[in-house]
Amino acid sequence: MRRAVCPGSFDPVTNGHLDIVGRASRLFDEVIIGVLINQSKTGLFTIEERLEMLREVTAEYGNVRVASFHGLLVDFCRTQGAAVVVKGLRAVSDFDYELQMAQMNIGLSGVETLFMPTNPLYSFLSSSLVKDVVKWGGDASAYLPDNVLDRLVGRLKQN
Repeated sequence: MRRAVCPGSFDPVTNGHLDIVGRASRLFDEVIIGVLINQSKTGLFTIEERLEMLREVTAEYGNVRVASFHGLLVDFCRTQGAAVVVKGLRAVSDFDYELQMAQMNIGLSGVETLFMPTNPLYSFLSSSLVKDVVKWGGDASAYLPDNVLDRLVGRLKQN
């Protein structure tokens, strides 16, 4: 079985993330969305909320599942039986950082990295940018699934 991991923090998941996941789901038998638990960062959404949102927005894909992990990505890949990491690249600046990570990952464990260029519609998109737009009353409906947008608006009203 060809299995891949799409890692990230997904705080929150955007249509750009979903574009990469959907395209990866056509290339691999199974895609695991790995949500990184980073104790040194406090996200807007809890890990459980992110997992729930991801499960909701990927329900249409029969070969995508969602899990959380902490520690090294290559260790998560090993426990999941995945030999490939799929990463979306928005710009050359993404490539510089991601190439270093890919080289470390293959050196540590032989896990390959597949770089996928982001759809131009989402080339500027990031979770933090979307949070800022919504925080200041902007319309982010083109960049987030409806249920994620609703939760983001609700969360930012609380803060």
